[in-house]
Amino acid sequence: MLKRSVTSSIARALAGIVILSVLSTSLALLTLSGSLRDAEMINFAGSLRMQIYRLAWDLDTRSPELEAHLHYYQQSLNAPVLQHLDRFYVPENVRNRYQQLKLSWPLLREDLNSGNPGRYSQHVVHYVGKIDRFVYDLQRYAERKMQLVALTSAIGFVAIVALAFWTIRLTRRQVVKPLNHLVVASRYIEQGNFNYPPLDTSLANELGLLANTFNRMSGELKRHYSELENTVKARTADLMEAHQTMTILYEASQALAVSSLGHPTITQVMEIVFTRARLTALRLDVGESWQIALGAPRPDKNWQRLTLQQENQPGGELSWQEGDREPPAPLMQSVGNLLSRAIWIHQAQKQQQQLLLMEERATIARELHDSLAQALSYLRIQLTLLKRTINAEQQPAQQIVSDVDQALADAYRQLRELLNTFRLSVDEACLPAALQAMLTPLKQQTSAEINLHCSSGFDALTAQQQVHVLQIVREAVLNAIRHANASHIEVSCSTQDNGEYQIVISDDGCGLTTIEEPAGHYGLTIMHERAQRLGGSLQMDTLPTEGTRLQLRFPSQTTDTVAD
Repeated sequence: MLKRSVTSSIARALAGIVILSVLSTSLALLTLSGSLRDAEMINFAGSLRMQIYRLAWDLDTRSPELEAHLHYYQQSLNAPVLQHLDRFYVPENVRNRYQQLKLSWPLLREDLNSGNPGRYSQHVVHYVGKIDRFVYDLQRYAERKMQLVALTSAIGFVAIVALAFWTIRLTRRQVVKPLNHLVVASRYIEQGNFNYPPLDTSLANELGLLANTFNRMSGELKRHYSELENTVKARTADLMEAHQTMTILYEASQALAVSSLGHPTITQVMEIVFTRARLTALRLDVGESWQIALGAPRPDKNWQRLTLQQENQPGGELSWQEGDREPPAPLMQSVGNLLSRAIWIHQAQKQQQQLLLMEERATIARELHDSLAQALSYLRIQLTLLKRTINAEQQPAQQIVSDVDQALADAYRQLRELLNTFRLSVDEACLPAALQAMLTPLKQQTSAEINLHCSSGFDALTAQQQVHVLQIVREAVLNAIRHANASHIEVSCSTQDNGEYQIVISDDGCGLTTIEEPAGHYGLTIMHERAQRLGGSLQMDTLPTEGTRLQLRFPSQTTDTVAD
């Protein structure tokens, strides 16, 4: 418990030194200030004696200056410097001497005024004696003040030196020595030795509290060191086990990497696991086409089973019987994931031909747009000629021609938009600038407010990625302009914590009653295809009267190498 703060004690000692210095200095200065006019007082007192004798001379010689000298003496006797002697701190004998002079002066003044030199001479000797004693007392008074200044300074100096020595001794005993002990103890602990010399915990100040805390801390640290050693031993055993697990997984991964995926490769992986993990039996069941069994099962041992997951769905089972020791659960879980993934990839390879066929058909569909443009132009010209050949009275024929013309105009407009989309190029170095350049002409086609917000991090996109993103954003904004009747359209681009890119196109339009694309329209389908080419996903949320929100998410690196 902290009873006496060493900092407070030192602070009080330093404050005492300052106070003593101020008091001794102030008292000395005050005494000296009171002695400034002592010499003047002694001179005035000494001049009184000379003036008394001069008055006696003037009386004997009948000097005409007697009145002037008499008046001057009266002024000297009542001089302001001598009036200060009436203060309470002036010694009583000095005040009495001065009062006696003032009381005896009227008698001498009567002698002077009567013109009787003999009588004045009788009294002047006694009066001069009083002046001498007054001057002597003034001198002693001035000397005592100087002695008081010297004594005060000496006492203050001695007290300050004593207090300074006491402060130094207190600091050495309660600060320096305990700190040295703490430094020695810290060096012991730095070397891993907790048997340091004992610390003084009896001090009722900060250093005593620090010593107690240091002892408790070292005890806790010693306990933690012991626990850490035990933990290191346990972790070493875990690392040996993890090393075995990593070795098995590495060999299994190598077997999968250097060979084409198939039944022999999966069997080789299972043999590696069976041998390295020293299992009694190992079996894989994935449908009817994947049933592999190794080892000789023993009836006295239990089977351990692990369900394989494919696309978050149960896809088979891996079961085993342990051998001399149970294999680590993470090892078998990793082996199960590895086998499940390898089987899934093998199945995906079988679908590759179908995907290639779909890709080829999509390419053919895009190429047909250019040929259709000429056919639609020709049909519009022929329809114009047909209008000229039909009479105005043939209303049904005119209506049919108008409907066909409207349909051709819509088809031609849609085709031109598709052509513009396919011809879209990236002229800017970064996505925000390219988006701004793409949105600028679209703003002129609508009264809706189109805002773009892009964060940093899109500079790493390749040109192919930018083309896909620009085409998706352009199609979404055009849909909002033409079909949503929106007044505000927002395009927001940001990067997520996991490294994915997110682009959101939202509007406050009328929304859609369904997200199913009408027959004969392929805008949403193409947008989804482009999102897949980016390795991401496209999600659309819409409600009637509440607008539409389209969200595109894709990773920073994709495997798409095909340009549109």
